[in-house]
Amino acid sequence: MLGITIVLGGIAIGLYAFFEVRREAPEQATPIVNPIECSSPTDSEGVKPSEAQQPVPTAPDQIVHYADTYNLGDEIGTITLPSLELSWPIFHGTEEAQLAIGVGHYVGSVLPGLNDNSILSGHRTSVFNRIGELQINDLILVQTEPGIFTYQVRGFEIVDRSDQTVIGPSPKAMLTLTTCYPFNSLTATTEAFIVEADLIRTVLIK
Repeated sequence: MLGITIVLGGIAIGLYAFFEVRREAPEQATPIVNPIECSSPTDSEGVKPSEAQQPVPTAPDQIVHYADTYNLGDEIGTITLPSLELSWPIFHGTEEAQLAIGVGHYVGSVLPGLNDNSILSGHRTSVFNRIGELQINDLILVQTEPGIFTYQVRGFEIVDRSDQTVIGPSPKAMLTLTTCYPFNSLTATTEAFIVEADLIRTVLIK
């Protein structure tokens, strides 16, 4: 009986000590930290960096400036695909009058070389009949009044012609080429072939 009494006493003392420690040092909850920054960072003037980016490159003497404004149908420059050994004039506008004689610049987009998405369109049966031969990393040269702009092909898409996302804004200088798809269709098509390219070099004409 004495042994049992000692064991029970030991258990009672142990339980008392356990609860005393729990009372004096309650368990601390681990704080939850969200590793993702939910708010967009801003610079000292409160402008989001994506909105403050300059055309590539960003050196002060390389900022692209167009002195002229263009009317519908004006020729604004040329586009060259070195890998295909092809070159065409670019006209302001994407109506049939412009697309019948060259590549059209979508008036709702920025001019080539400027920060944002510059969009050029052409017929699959004429100027852009070999656009499907372009490869990733191929170069596209666009020359306009302020300079020569070198773009590098980043990717391709086949989308519905009603898809407006391909002509949406971009936080960086890029070029989008569009034409109807399939290329060899003998009837009207409902799809478009898209080439996306990033501006990698600017050479201003002094």
